[in-house]
Amino acid sequence: MDGEVHRSIAELARDMHRLSSSEDNVDAVVASITAGAVLQVHGAQYAGVLLVDKKKNFETIGLTDPVVQILDTIQKEADEGPCLEAAWEHSTVRMNNFDDEPRWPAFAARAVRETAVRSSLSFQLFTHEGAMGALNLFSEKSDAFSRESEELGLIYATHAALALFRARQEEQFKSALASRDLIGQAKGVIMERFSVDAIQAFDLLRKLSQDSNIPLVKVAQKLIEAR
Repeated sequence: MDGEVHRSIAELARDMHRLSSSEDNVDAVVASITAGAVLQVHGAQYAGVLLVDKKKNFETIGLTDPVVQILDTIQKEADEGPCLEAAWEHSTVRMNNFDDEPRWPAFAARAVRETAVRSSLSFQLFTHEGAMGALNLFSEKSDAFSRESEELGLIYATHAALALFRARQEEQFKSALASRDLIGQAKGVIMERFSVDAIQAFDLLRKLSQDSNIPLVKVAQKLIEAR
């Protein structure tokens, strides 16, 4: 790995530590990762990150060319393809020749018909609670990716996984703070209305939640809205 590649990867690491985990900044980091992969991974011409949530909604971020969106859409409609395979089943999937690919015939046929792409390299980023992510590299040449491409691509995939993991942590933290604030407000309403202390107010909230089979935070929100 030459000095230029080392510098590029080091800069990505600095960006990840410097930027906050807002949605815009995470998108910017992922875009830097995919752009870096196209520049540094031998054979890569296009790149993007495919995300699929638990409701099977597809989203492509950090795409370096519109053809990446086209290929992800084909995979969604065909319900098969190398990116989905990498995301759900295997850590790394290489597709050497779209013209002669028996594993995903429906995807390969449409990809050849609708794009100039002929090979791909995909890396699993995460699978968690029915959601998944994959970094995908594409080329218009057959057999474009080597073992060295896999090794360097894995580094970029690791950076992408870390950026997305950090974003999910930040989202969960903000959600937890919001829930705690709602519960605190609801406790205040109960304490004021019934002249009880904080512990008794929380016990009442918890009992309401259990009796109604409604999550505690939703019970708290209903009480605040009804105030």
